Amino acid sequence: MSLTHAYGPADERESIATLHAAIDAGAALIDTADIYGDGANEELGLHEVGDIPDAERQDPSFFRNPGVDVGRDGCRVPIPWTRTGESFGFGDGGSHLPQPAWFADSSVEAEDADPDSTLNLYRKALGLRGQLQSEEHLEWLETGRDDVLAFRRPNGWTSVTVFGDEPYALPAGELLLASAPVADGALSGVGTAWLRS
Repeated sequence: MSLTHAYGPADERESIATLHAAIDAGAALIDTADIYGDGANEELGLHEVGDIPDAERQDPSFFRNPGVDVGRDGCRVPIPWTRTGESFGFGDGGSHLPQPAWFADSSVEAEDADPDSTLNLYRKALGLRGQLQSEEHLEWLETGRDDVLAFRRPNGWTSVTVFGDEPYALPAGELLLASAPVADGALSGVGTAWLRS
């Protein structure tokens, strides 16, 4: 659910980069990487649909608190499966909440074709995670920077997350996954990289 109404607008590219870093950091750190299932809104990186007309809203909190709370309808818009169709492949007969035109480019069909999409990052991370799973303890690594978090699992799986904009030189190892570009052995800024030593 978007917090735009509380914190103001955000830069979408920066938000997606942060989301990608969080996906990979969370999947490496937490021993259970829960998602709602193939194609769920967080797996597509969908943001809240903020421009639902009042006449089409359904959430009771919108009606109980007029002018105060827009409700949760914006995060309950059915996910887009295909680029076209009355409900972008969600089902027959249209969607119960309006789906914006930009859903076409954020659909499962569109993201499936884009190797750098949030959907494919999730798929790759979860596939690797299954192969890399090890004992449930980790070693925190010194990074020399307050905006970099790094840890290693017992099997040599290392996760490095950069929260700032400055590049960070990655430790030695085979690069398995990166949510941001890696150039000359450095993660370019906000992002997470997985390595195996």
